[in-house]
Amino acid sequence: MTVLVVGASGETGSKLVEQLLIKNHKVKVIVRSPEKLPVSWTTNADLQIITASILDLSDEEMRALVKDSGAVASCLGHNMTFKGLYGKPRRLVTDATQRLCNAIQSNNSNSKTKFVLMNTTWNRNRDLNEPISFGQKCVIGLLRLLLPPHVDNEKAADYLRTQIGQNNSAVDWVAVRPDGLINEDEVTEYEIHQSPTRSAIFNDGKVSRINVAHFMASLINDDNLWRKWKGQMPVIYSKSYQA
Repeated sequence: MTVLVVGASGETGSKLVEQLLIKNHKVKVIVRSPEKLPVSWTTNADLQIITASILDLSDEEMRALVKDSGAVASCLGHNMTFKGLYGKPRRLVTDATQRLCNAIQSNNSNSKTKFVLMNTTWNRNRDLNEPISFGQKCVIGLLRLLLPPHVDNEKAADYLRTQIGQNNSAVDWVAVRPDGLINEDEVTEYEIHQSPTRSAIFNDGKVSRINVAHFMASLINDDNLWRKWKGQMPVIYSKSYQA
């Protein structure tokens, strides 16, 4: 299968690319600064590097990119700088998700495309009754006012839930919600839950970026796992940090 990955130069996106290559997929990545990529990527015959900013692509270019892709994965996020948090584009994740899904649908393919979005446990799945404390509601309310990237993450997932929905003829989706992200070199045991089992604000868990990448790649690779989680927003924790 050919998989298109956006946000591939990020810490989790780069690990997702590596996990997909391990599983023998062909991978296409869209990056703005290819010089920052590992040298091994430039010589890998199974990896196509496209130099572009995702939102600068025309609709026709977007359709061409997704046409032969059996899956699309988004690890897009905002840089943790003042410009990244408060500058444009404020709707990077949402707009990219919408445009990619529109491109998939406009190609009128006979088969469905898997869309995997990396999201966050700070965002509730509003298809479920996920209770949170009054204190967490207050903090999330402040985040909506003060941190545009949080609103962007919420709107991207809401677009998949409400606009793509559960019975789209072209797109099936999963929004993966990692808790506190950390760096580790190897895949370790991890847990997947339908909803958070702890407070993302006051008692967050931990999950390594490589575990998130492994789960996202497994969703794309394993049709049984995909059927289990499609149309949902699973939460991932590394087992070793769930004391």
